[in-house]
Amino acid sequence: MLSKRIIPCLDVKDGRTVKGVNFVDLRDAGDPVELAWNYSQQGADELVFLDITATVERRKTMVELVKAVARQINIPFTIGGGINEIADADALLNAGADKISINSAAVRNPALIDELAKAFGVQFVIVAVDTRVLDGKNIVHLNGGRLPTEKETLDWILEAESRGAGEILLTSMDHDGTKGGFDNGLLKHVNDAVNIPVIASGGAGSVEHFVDVFHKTNVDAALAASVFHYGEILIPDLKTILKENNIEVRL
Repeated sequence: MLSKRIIPCLDVKDGRTVKGVNFVDLRDAGDPVELAWNYSQQGADELVFLDITATVERRKTMVELVKAVARQINIPFTIGGGINEIADADALLNAGADKISINSAAVRNPALIDELAKAFGVQFVIVAVDTRVLDGKNIVHLNGGRLPTEKETLDWILEAESRGAGEILLTSMDHDGTKGGFDNGLLKHVNDAVNIPVIASGGAGSVEHFVDVFHKTNVDAALAASVFHYGEILIPDLKTILKENNIEVRL
């Protein structure tokens, strides 16, 4: 059985790690290079680095900061934010990324998924999906959650998979930052429908929430930010408890 992965997420704005609630009210959470090193030492399985305002501000992910983080860690490293074309992804690969995450650009130009998968391989492409319930339906949102689309979440995820997405990073905006638990109903619905790994994101507040998300949805990985950044959950402790609950993890 494949080990379940624990993935800290560094949301970066202006060179600092930040964290909010429901994608707003951002507060400082520290230096991304220091945090990345710390998570690598703690036993995180991977790291996700999102330049959260890159798309909104129409600029590229901060390549120099990416290089600085990559020098500090020895675990797989995913980078997202402002990736609109092959050249952007290529620059990030050269800066030290193992995978890239695309979100708004993929929705606006779905063929980008095909192009990236063909150029770099399926395993390189993560499609991030920010979803919120509107009128009883899960709807895809763009630009850091600011802009609702016409797309229903599962429909879009299935299209992304068919085009060559290697993984789905699914964030419930309704749960994000609330520390009330993952959106297990949505995650199970999606995970049952696809054949690629799903990373759960949005809502982690306790160790029990991680136990629940793996037991109830069977997703491949769980991602969190603030509970790790502020030391509320330490990754070695989390993995020990997951193991005690018969969830396979890499210690």
